[in-house]
Amino acid sequence: MGQINLNKLLIAIKNGDKSAFTKLYENTKRGVFAFIYSYLKNYADAEDAMQTVYVKIKSGINGYKEGTNARAWILQIAKNHAINVLNKNNREIPLDESREESASPFEETSVTETMRKVLSEDEQRLIILHVLWGYKHKEIGLMLNCPTGTVTSKYKRAVEKLRSALKEV
Repeated sequence: MGQINLNKLLIAIKNGDKSAFTKLYENTKRGVFAFIYSYLKNYADAEDAMQTVYVKIKSGINGYKEGTNARAWILQIAKNHAINVLNKNNREIPLDESREESASPFEETSVTETMRKVLSEDEQRLIILHVLWGYKHKEIGLMLNCPTGTVTSKYKRAVEKLRSALKEV
C-alpha cells in the first residue's frame, strides 16, 4: 500500500472512520507481522504482539501527524512493542521449553525458512523492510540509525547469502 494511501487511512481513522481501520489492518497486517516476527522469532508471540500493535495504533492515532511517514509511524509502534515483549520475555523463566520451537505457518515457505536459518536478525529486518514494505535504503538507514551505505552493503550481502542458500535448497 502506498505512502499516500496509508496517510489517508490514518487521517480517516483519526476522524473516526471505522472502515478505514479495517482497511489499514487488511493492507498492513502481513508486513507488520513479518516485522514483529523478525524480532520475536515465535509465531504465537508475534501474532499476539501484532494485535496489540493495532490496538496501540487505534488508541494513539491522535499522535499521528498528517503528512509524515505513515509506514515509519506504524513500524515504530511495532518495533517498540516487539522490544518491550523481548525485554519482558527475558525477565521471565520459561516453564515450557517446547514453546521456543513452536510450529509456525509463517515459516512454511522455503524462502522464509532459509532466511531464518542463514541470515542474522539485522539482515532479515533489512530484507523485510526493503522488499515487503518497500522502504528505500536511505529510509531504512534513518529508521535504524545507520548510514545509507552500510544499509546498502548489508542488504546486498544478505541477498547474496540468501540467493546462494536457496540455490542449495
